[in-house]
Amino acid sequence: MMKRLLAAVLSLGLIAIAGTSPALAQTTSDQQTEIQIGQQEYQALQQKGEILSSSSYYSILNPIAQQIKRVADPQYFVPFKFILVHESQPNAFAVPGGNVYVTDSLMKFAQNREELAGVLCHETSHTIHHDVLNLYKKQQKTALGYTLGDLAINILTGGRAQNTVGEAANILFTLQTEGFSREVESAADRKGAQTCAQAGSNPWGMVWLFQQFEKADTGGHMEMLSDHPSNQHRIDDLKREFAGDPALFGRFSSNIAYATPLGQTPKTTSSTGTHSTALQRSTTKSSGMFPPGSGYHY
Repeated sequence: MMKRLLAAVLSLGLIAIAGTSPALAQTTSDQQTEIQIGQQEYQALQQKGEILSSSSYYSILNPIAQQIKRVADPQYFVPFKFILVHESQPNAFAVPGGNVYVTDSLMKFAQNREELAGVLCHETSHTIHHDVLNLYKKQQKTALGYTLGDLAINILTGGRAQNTVGEAANILFTLQTEGFSREVESAADRKGAQTCAQAGSNPWGMVWLFQQFEKADTGGHMEMLSDHPSNQHRIDDLKREFAGDPALFGRFSSNIAYATPLGQTPKTTSSTGTHSTALQRSTTKSSGMFPPGSGYHY
C-alpha cells in the first residue's frame, strides 16, 4: 500500500521538508498537498476504469464505513469516503485527502463484518497519521544522507570503492526505508484496532484476517526485507495491544465463531453512552477465498 501511494507523491514533485511525526500539526500547505495527491490517484483510477460507481457490494460496505466514520472523521481535516474499485487482488488502500479504496476482490475475501471493518480502520489510520507525506519526507532525507556519504567515501578512496559503496548504499537505503514502512504499518494496526473498538466493531477481526492471509500465503519471505511485518508478527502485536488495554478491548470475543456474517448488522446497545457490539454466531462464510500464493498483505 505505501509503495503504491508513494509513487503518487513522487509524481507531484514535492520538495523534501523536515518532520515525520504524525503528532505534529499540519500546515495548510500540507493539507493542500494531501488533497492534490488524493485527486491525482482518483483520476488515475478513473482513467483505468477501476472505480465502481455502483455495485451490490456498497450495501455491505456503506454501513460498516458509516460506523467507522463516526470515530475517524473528527481526527482528519476532511470526511472519509469509501470507494469500491475493481482489481484482481484483495486489497485496500487509503489515499491522502480522505478516500479509502476497497477492491471488489477484498469484498469476496473477507469472511465476516469484523474482518472488513478491521481493514477499513487500519487504512483510515494511515490517513490520520499522514503516513504517505511523512514517508516521502523520510525517504528524501535518507536518500540525501546516503548520496553525500557515497560521494565522500569515493573522494577519499579515489573512486576505487565506487561499485562496492554504491551497492552497499543501495542495500542500506532499502533496509532503512522499508523499516520505516514496517513501523508505520504496525502503528496503523494499533490505531486501527483502537478505532474499531471505539466504533463498536470487534477488533479481533484484524487478527482473523491476518490468519486468513497466513493460510493463503505459502510463498514466505524475510520480514526484514519486506515493507510489511509478517502476518504472525502483526497478530502477536495486536494480541499484546488487546491484553494491555482491557478497558477498551476486554469486552470483545476472540472467538471467530461469534463473528457477524457480511451483510448483517450487529446488535448494539447504548446504555453506557457508547455503541457496544452484541456478539452473534456466524453460520455462513462468504465465497471467493483466494488460492494459496495470492500473497497480498493490506
